[in-house]
Amino acid sequence: MTCSLRRNRLTWTLVVVVLLVAAFWTLPGAGQRGTRSDATPRTVDRRSPIPADEQATIELFERSRVSVAYITTQARVVDLWTRNMFDIPRGTGSGFAWDERGHIVTNFHVVAGAAGARVRLSDGRDVAASLVGVSPDHDLAVIKIDVPKPPPPLPLGNSHDLRVGQKTFAIGNPFALDWTLTTGIVSALDRSLPARDGQLVEHLIQTDAAINPGNSGGPLLDSAGRLIGVNTAIFSPSGASAGVGFAVPVDTVNRVMP
Repeated sequence: MTCSLRRNRLTWTLVVVVLLVAAFWTLPGAGQRGTRSDATPRTVDRRSPIPADEQATIELFERSRVSVAYITTQARVVDLWTRNMFDIPRGTGSGFAWDERGHIVTNFHVVAGAAGARVRLSDGRDVAASLVGVSPDHDLAVIKIDVPKPPPPLPLGNSHDLRVGQKTFAIGNPFALDWTLTTGIVSALDRSLPARDGQLVEHLIQTDAAINPGNSGGPLLDSAGRLIGVNTAIFSPSGASAGVGFAVPVDTVNRVMP
């Protein structure tokens, strides 16, 4: 009798549930909760024109991004079974056009030890690059692409008369998020930082513009859109931006590049 009683209770429970569901769907407006016929989207508030300083930043980015490159590098490995060699992705970084002949400036540590590199331009072109030269002491490297219409070089500024407090703009590819703009100020000048080989890279620009892995080799610009440095490193216990980034000053770049 116990089993029979349980079956009866279960049957009545199911009947009640079915009746409740049926009652819900027969009520006026059932199934249309939250979609009242008189509901309309909110009116968008009209805003005033974009302030002049914001407009200047927008124009700086749109003008400069065409000169910035997204760099990917490859490592060559050997299949232990077949002894065949093939390339695998190794890392990413940034670079920028130095002249109208296809020379791209980046960091030495972006291309160091790589078996090859490819450059993706802002117009979508993806081309192989060849290594031209490196300066490990300054963490600088030059690669070259052969394309019919290379990207235009960035306007050249200087770094010897920079002042702490000037605005800075960094364009690069942090965490492979291509063509990212970050802004800040010159936080300090004439900093030194140990390179990966233990040597000091000296006379660096310190900035609080967000610089993260993948920004390496990208340009640091002033408010006129002129090149003032090459983003090279961050100081962060976590490995991500902590508001302390460093760039090789453009005066050093202009002296080393030739």
